Amino acid sequence: MILKRFYDERLAQASYLIGCAATGEALVIDPNRDIDQYLQAAVEEKVRISAVTETHIHADLVSGSRELAARSGATLFLSDEGGADWRYTFSDAPNVTLLMDGDVIRIGNLRFEVLHTPGHTPEHLSFRLTDHAAGDDPIGVFTGDFVFVGDVGRPDLLERAAKQIGSMERGARQLFHSLQSFKSSPDYLQIWPGHGAGSACGKSLSGVPQSTVGYERRTNWAFRISEEDRFVESVLEGQPEPPTYFARMKRVNKEGAPILGDVALPGRLPSQALSEVLERGAIAVDIRPAAEFAARHIPGTVNIPFDRSFTNWAGWLVSPDRPLYLVADERCASCLADVTRELTKIGIDRVIGYFSLETFDAWRGQGRPLGVIRQVDVIPRPEDSVKIVDVRARSEWDAGHLPSALHIPLGYLVERLGDLPRDQPVIVYCQSGARSAIAASLLLAHGFSNVGNLSGGYAAVASAAGARLS
Repeated sequence: MILKRFYDERLAQASYLIGCAATGEALVIDPNRDIDQYLQAAVEEKVRISAVTETHIHADLVSGSRELAARSGATLFLSDEGGADWRYTFSDAPNVTLLMDGDVIRIGNLRFEVLHTPGHTPEHLSFRLTDHAAGDDPIGVFTGDFVFVGDVGRPDLLERAAKQIGSMERGARQLFHSLQSFKSSPDYLQIWPGHGAGSACGKSLSGVPQSTVGYERRTNWAFRISEEDRFVESVLEGQPEPPTYFARMKRVNKEGAPILGDVALPGRLPSQALSEVLERGAIAVDIRPAAEFAARHIPGTVNIPFDRSFTNWAGWLVSPDRPLYLVADERCASCLADVTRELTKIGIDRVIGYFSLETFDAWRGQGRPLGVIRQVDVIPRPEDSVKIVDVRARSEWDAGHLPSALHIPLGYLVERLGDLPRDQPVIVYCQSGARSAIAASLLLAHGFSNVGNLSGGYAAVASAAGARLS
């Protein structure tokens, strides 16, 4: 048996290729949109991808299942559980086979038993693997967003992100019953989850890539609760704010993402054209590090540095319905293929091109000043008439915040611009300064003229004060 795990650090997402060496066939579970990695792995392992499947309709990324099946000629296996509202709209395609609880996918000597494990979503499936070349006992389960290492999938996303009122408690109760059945599995059974630490699909995911049922029974909080109402309360408590783009991802994946083919590398655009682009209302994202953007940037551009958080914040803050332009220096320009690929994973496919730093000279040549973000080292006094904005998550705010601050998590900043004054200075802060740097760029791009970023964030202020401040 061949088992290869693919892990996307920015999405904190795992997918798997499982192959039978004897027959040269393979199944891919939960592929993301970067399908070349699976095709290349199949070549290296000398197998043919004959089947593709996914555990559920994803909310945090655009699925690559449909495109991978089309490119490889594989059969696409999709859930038919959860009722008519949860059926894929392309489920009648010629290469699609629908799955129900108890069905089996066979790949050579490998047997994948389909388990309906609702809770995170109504249609969610898990796949229990047996390698008959080694024995007749199952080896492990690909649990998707049902069971993670140290946590379970959150059942509140449909209500909080997709606004399906009433689904939160119902999903929590479904999840409880799915767990009660799963807990009876043998201790040795391995668990291969769909996410790791950093994913918004749970609240306390471990960075450990896999586990066993026995270990989770001993250490996973959800496995230790045997009373349904207490489980419902616990699983819904303290969940982080769901990214607003999750609702769009659900819709895209249910309807079937467009087949991309080869993703074109964004071309370099004439320096003088950026002013026209901004005047037309297009989005221009500067992907340089925050400190460099703060020192000088083109007014009207937004800073989302190309780091581990790039995909998450681009999903929150960039509309897929508007053309997107990038601003990059020579170092960033060398990774534009990676940037474009990351954007396609969250359904942002309209990257028109990029502007180099020569644009700065052209901008000044048009008699326009460059922008800067003021760095603030001292907390303003109440009498200074400054609006302080905390852009951290709710859990961070609850753990301590500046007494005079207004709480607006970064992902919701644009929709709450009306809550902020335009006739007085605004200072933003987060935990360390990274998110607030993005927030400051957003405010400036939306016409706020006096914006500062609190250097070092709340962590530095709290450290200097020797304790939490509220």
